[in-house]
Amino acid sequence: MLAGNGRTEPQKEKRVVTRNEDKSRYEIFVEDKLGGFAEYRERGENVIFTHTEIDDAFAGQGLGSKLASGAIADVVQRGKTIVPLCPFIAAYLRKHPEHDAHVRWPEGQ
Repeated sequence: MLAGNGRTEPQKEKRVVTRNEDKSRYEIFVEDKLGGFAEYRERGENVIFTHTEIDDAFAGQGLGSKLASGAIADVVQRGKTIVPLCPFIAAYLRKHPEHDAHVRWPEGQ
């Protein structure tokens, strides 16, 4: 794709968030490479996020936020309640109060 100045613009890499039920985690892929994941446990109507990790090769590219956004949207769409034990997911939710109705904060947080 060419920019207005005649130079070639870099193509935006495709980023996809998926739910991997076998591994109990949400995964984010950059093209065909696993860029990171957010582990969870399902307990009844609760989805308990326990750990989030982004591969160092993708650090600083906003993958963590994209992963959190996609995972939370899926939980909300399924009518479940988010329980953020993972500090990253908790921090994301604090910055996005539009999800408050779907969050059950652990005691002490």
